[in-house]
Amino acid sequence: MAPLSKTFHEAETLYRRIQSDLIARYESIDGGRFDMDAWDRPGGGGGLTRVLSDGAVFEKAAVNVSAVQGPAPKKLTEHLGVEASWFGATGVSLILHPRNPYIPTMHANLRYFETDTGTAWCGGGADLTPYYYFDQDAFHFHRTLSEACQRHEAGDYQRWKTTCDEYFWLPHRGESRGIGGIFFDHETDVNSMLALQSDLGSAIADAYLPIVDRHKESPYGEAQERWQHQRRGRYVEFNLIHDRGTKFGLQTDGRTESILVSLPPRVRFDYNAVPSPGSPEQELIDVLTSPPRIWVT
Repeated sequence: MAPLSKTFHEAETLYRRIQSDLIARYESIDGGRFDMDAWDRPGGGGGLTRVLSDGAVFEKAAVNVSAVQGPAPKKLTEHLGVEASWFGATGVSLILHPRNPYIPTMHANLRYFETDTGTAWCGGGADLTPYYYFDQDAFHFHRTLSEACQRHEAGDYQRWKTTCDEYFWLPHRGESRGIGGIFFDHETDVNSMLALQSDLGSAIADAYLPIVDRHKESPYGEAQERWQHQRRGRYVEFNLIHDRGTKFGLQTDGRTESILVSLPPRVRFDYNAVPSPGSPEQELIDVLTSPPRIWVT
């Protein structure tokens, strides 16, 4: 087995610190505690899955770190377009499914990948999936991510925002999964990117938690909760059909429970669920089916 590089270990250390910092912030706003589940991967490496279930604010939240290595499966090398016999991958990923329908779901991940051919790159991103649309939330989320990118020469918010809009698109529905954020991959200036990822480790919480605080006490009823569960169905569809991270994990013998922890705990697939014209629910659909908006100039 090929040795892991110094950069790999530095990236893993960074991601473990980000995991600890984020969990502390999420526990502070929820009041609940994340369970710990350490696991080993057959063939090399493992991870630490941390999940909060049935919290006061988050119905389900997960912040996971993994660091795996081993022979590169053929499907993986074909998917990535690299010739390699061995790979190492480490990263931190998170998903936050709120209890209140007026709080958006938030997803983010930061990752580092290397092979025995000497190739290495960083990837990651963060995106917001609201159930009800609020201008204030959208502008705050994008502005915070943009400012983090601007603090680093390697950051490219506008390009990564466009990539995110293109990636989180459900072609079979003709709509976006949410209101986007940033998404980047195969960034080969790894030292600069790891510095930026360190900054993003804080920014993804700064971008989201004020939104949570703004809506966590908002009153809602059965109709709003039903809509939330219907929209979660779109989240499930994307993750199971299109998401590259899900495919990567399954193709590299990742731990299935940790890969699918991103799925929401409650979801509905009602037939032909269409909101009433002019309703707040329809306002969200109008945003998701329109050309991507410009949040930061």
